[in-house]
Amino acid sequence: MNDRPLTAIWVYLAASPLLWLTLTLLCYLLAVGLYRRAGENPLLNPVAIAIVLLIGLLVATGTPYPTYFDGAQFVHFLLGPATVSLAIPLYRQRERLRALALPIAAALLAGVLTAALSGIGFAALLGASKATLISLAPKSVTAPVAMGISEKLGGLPSLTAVLVVSTGIVGAVFGTGLFRLLRIQDDAIKGFAMGTSSHGIGTARAFQVSPVMGAFSGLAMALSALVTALLLPPLLHWIGLVA
Repeated sequence: MNDRPLTAIWVYLAASPLLWLTLTLLCYLLAVGLYRRAGENPLLNPVAIAIVLLIGLLVATGTPYPTYFDGAQFVHFLLGPATVSLAIPLYRQRERLRALALPIAAALLAGVLTAALSGIGFAALLGASKATLISLAPKSVTAPVAMGISEKLGGLPSLTAVLVVSTGIVGAVFGTGLFRLLRIQDDAIKGFAMGTSSHGIGTARAFQVSPVMGAFSGLAMALSALVTALLLPPLLHWIGLVA
């Protein structure tokens, strides 16, 4: 008798797009649990683990991605409000932001150019196609902006999305260790570097370290998306990738 309510819920979810929203949340909660049990080891990044679990479920059930997205798109919708909410910790750091305005501007320009040109350069040396190079250029920008840039310039938005997520996970996993290796202790500097190179996934990791690091990472994520959208088209035209 006690199993009937659970059975009814499962039958309802299985026949509803809510099934994949529910499974997405469960996978993430499981990933967070593993992350905490491992002492918050960055190698067990919750986003990466959740993605692997969801891919496994999609492959095992033969579910096409559009079907999954129909159910899980509410999570995608929440990316907007989540990004806007980053303004709150930024406001709390407003005095320091004013003091660091010039270094922030210089670091932003250097970070955006390095992120784009390093990826293009290494891929070109490996013989990547023109479409792949264009798709790779905005890899360090948050996914919606990066996919829009890629599509407009003649790249492959789906490939760009994979590259963006991969870049974010790599930054979140190895970023804090790299900061320790380089003996960088200022959370503002670490946060800005993380946000410039690893967008939202890196920002989530930065907030786990400290509110200051998270605030500056959120600032870098937003500004790098804007600057990349403005600079990348003329940059790719200058190096001959787009007309």
